[in-house]
Amino acid sequence: MVATAPEPVTSAVPYAVPPAHNGAYWTWAGYRIHYVHAGEALRSDHPERPPLLFIHGFGASTDHWRKNISGLQDQFEVYALDLIGFGRSSKPSSGYSPQLWRDQISSFIKDIVGKPVVVAGNSIGGYSSLYTGATCPAEVVGVCMLNGVGAFSEQQSDQAPNPFRAAIGQMVKTVVLSPLPSWVVFQFVRKKSYIRRTLEQVYVNKEEVTEQLVEDVYRPATDPEAPAAFAALFKAERGEYVDVLLSQMRCPLLLIWGDADPWMNTYSRGELFQKHYANLEEHHINAGHCPHDDAPAEVNALLSEWVMTKVVGDSANQVAGNWVPLG
Repeated sequence: MVATAPEPVTSAVPYAVPPAHNGAYWTWAGYRIHYVHAGEALRSDHPERPPLLFIHGFGASTDHWRKNISGLQDQFEVYALDLIGFGRSSKPSSGYSPQLWRDQISSFIKDIVGKPVVVAGNSIGGYSSLYTGATCPAEVVGVCMLNGVGAFSEQQSDQAPNPFRAAIGQMVKTVVLSPLPSWVVFQFVRKKSYIRRTLEQVYVNKEEVTEQLVEDVYRPATDPEAPAAFAALFKAERGEYVDVLLSQMRCPLLLIWGDADPWMNTYSRGELFQKHYANLEEHHINAGHCPHDDAPAEVNALLSEWVMTKVVGDSANQVAGNWVPLG
């Protein structure tokens, strides 16, 4: 059962809603949700093909998927969604959790898409995609994680945390994420120069770090709601362990790893996924933390082939009736 979303926190500073970029707005549980839709004709021309739903990573938005949308919209109906707290969607000052984003994605599939999807996500969007696929099986027929994050239970230490270290860590978190210090930190990290340096560290193909990309990351940070949302996002609850979610999931899983990611060891993470889930396909490519934007042509080809062979070609899914409209 999908939990009811918490009541949204309304910004105290009214401002003009940024225009939908080649997309539209949807209201869910009082939140303003931005999404993009392309390839509409494919629904009637190829009804056997599930729509693709793209979920961005931390600090990104639907804009981060423009190369994948343009590259795949002639083969699939495609959607991209701004999670609450990001992009052109509402940015409340509290209430963030993996469950909130899971519920947002699940409701979007039922209310807007109207049929089960393949959900593909990068980084925290990959974790959100997995969470939705594992706990909302009626809405998802396949999950693709692109350098997806999330902890495995076996990675956690059995030793009790050092009380002094835990207290210091909590104090630092409380101080840094209180209103004024977090505002100061936010003013620094939202600078275009900082955004560009960070992107260049996590991209292999430096020519893909364009002025447009920097602007796409910068623009949502100019919303009046953004500083409070930034602090609140770091206080979000930790989600369920990845291995627990994998034990609940039944649909095919595609893992695409950008091996030059400086933030994770993709091979050791891949081994953990293989240990806990059999129905997966895995690819390692020469890209960084955002392989879909760093090497879009390669990712688009891998995703398209996997959907057609492992999802559409899975007769068990079709017999189970996954292609009927969601009620």
